[in-house]
Amino acid sequence: MKNPKLASRYAAAFYNFVVETDSIEIAYNDILLVQKVVTENKELKTVMESPIIPVEKKIKIFKKIFTKTTTETTIKFFTLVLKKRREPQMLMICREFIKIYYVKHNIKEVYITSSQLLSQKMKNYLQNFIEKDSPYTYFFYYSVDNKIIGGFVIKIDDLYFDASILTKINKLKSEFSQNAYAIGF
Repeated sequence: MKNPKLASRYAAAFYNFVVETDSIEIAYNDILLVQKVVTENKELKTVMESPIIPVEKKIKIFKKIFTKTTTETTIKFFTLVLKKRREPQMLMICREFIKIYYVKHNIKEVYITSSQLLSQKMKNYLQNFIEKDSPYTYFFYYSVDNKIIGGFVIKIDDLYFDASILTKINKLKSEFSQNAYAIGF
């Protein structure tokens, strides 16, 4: 069972440790790598989350994959996670660590969904508009969703700006379904 509180505690403890050892940037890159590899490899994720496979075997697999590409501190941290049988929370711990890192470094993620691929000119315009007079550093992620018909949707934290044609059509449908006009007038 996945537990967000547990994941945030592990992530916070690891973050505090790497801050004390002055290796935050290295740990951040290690976490990004672990998250990417585990997410992209379904077999590895299945093995790590399987309750049938012994912990010692999981630790050997993890070390074999990550020893050459990550620091000893990161290896020891994830070894502890595996020994404590917190494998199902591994990706959640990575996400929580990244969230903490972003908060401490004034970084925000911007998700822009459009009905078609945006031109570089439009991407630059949106980036400049969002970054203008802002104290934050932004990471932009673009996706395409044909269902929104036209326009775009921007999501930054809890801020949600929907300028899609689909939303406008649905709003018009809602207004017309209420029939605010008097019959026979």
